[in-house]
Amino acid sequence: PQDVLTFPQAKQIRVARIVAVGTRRGPAPEAQALYEDLTEPQTKPQKQDNFPPAPRFEGKGRPTKRDRRKLDLKRFGTLE
Repeated sequence: PQDVLTFPQAKQIRVARIVAVGTRRGPAPEAQALYEDLTEPQTKPQKQDNFPPAPRFEGKGRPTKRDRRKLDLKRFGTLE
């Protein structure tokens, strides 16, 4: 009790103070009463993904193996 934990969760660093130790497995509200969240609230929501948009396939239907290789070369530079 009263220990402070710092751990990564997704792309955020969380800080929590343990208030009490649970004696059994229970519902979420009961579990949330066992710790105090000390994480600072974020001022603005961060964009979830920083990936460039996927390249569009110019053609009809499913790309062939050759077309997929060309797309991979554009995306990654080399095939490995």
